Amino acid sequence: MRVNEYLVFDIETAGQELEHFDEAQQAYLLRNCADDEERQKKIGEFALSPFTSNIVCIGLALVLRSGDEWKYEKIGALANDPSLGDNETVDSELSDGGKMIKCNEKELLVNFWKMLERYNKARLISFNGRGFDAPFLMLRSAVCGVRPCRNLMDGTKFRYFNHTDLADELSFYSFASSGPQRRFNFDFYARAFGIKSPKSEGVDGSMVTDLYREGRLDEICEYCLRDVRATWELFMAWEKFLDFGGR
Repeated sequence: MRVNEYLVFDIETAGQELEHFDEAQQAYLLRNCADDEERQKKIGEFALSPFTSNIVCIGLALVLRSGDEWKYEKIGALANDPSLGDNETVDSELSDGGKMIKCNEKELLVNFWKMLERYNKARLISFNGRGFDAPFLMLRSAVCGVRPCRNLMDGTKFRYFNHTDLADELSFYSFASSGPQRRFNFDFYARAFGIKSPKSEGVDGSMVTDLYREGRLDEICEYCLRDVRATWELFMAWEKFLDFGGR
């Protein structure tokens, strides 16, 4: 029986300190801020752009399927430890059984693209990967001087191949704010399908920047891998009930 490969991925990011930017950049980033509240809001949004943040970790799971049988062939996280130099990596085991490979951000991206190149036939699985993770990885790689091995934004907004973005599929490629095609966040979809929320252990994406500055990489990676596992479960539910082929 044919064995199919799937590569589930998710990233976590942390905004850079305001002092990282020169005076002109700071003025640009904080323009039109009327008060300190607006200023802090802008700074909090640094984590959303590849030009104002770092990738903290990339969670990955290689899943092999044969018929209805499947297994995690590999599952782990690439974690950004800026104290490490180029070509340096430190491996460790996480409490959830996943693997954490620490390296600097440039090496993290190099290793990510090597994995995609190695498993170039695997179908990518993500939640909002086309809206956030994929363009972030492409642009952040360029900033760090790393050339991606493939264009993760190939195709069009409504038609792309070998990548299932569940945020697109579960909203039928709509960005509606109400009605049956409303796009919900990942946590809401997970709970709706009876999947344990990745936030149930007390960590969510809004906490990543603070956790990263405190050096708590293992907690960030474990949270990211909970996202990865839940994304796979959500994919299986979507595939079973809503996948009619063609992508």
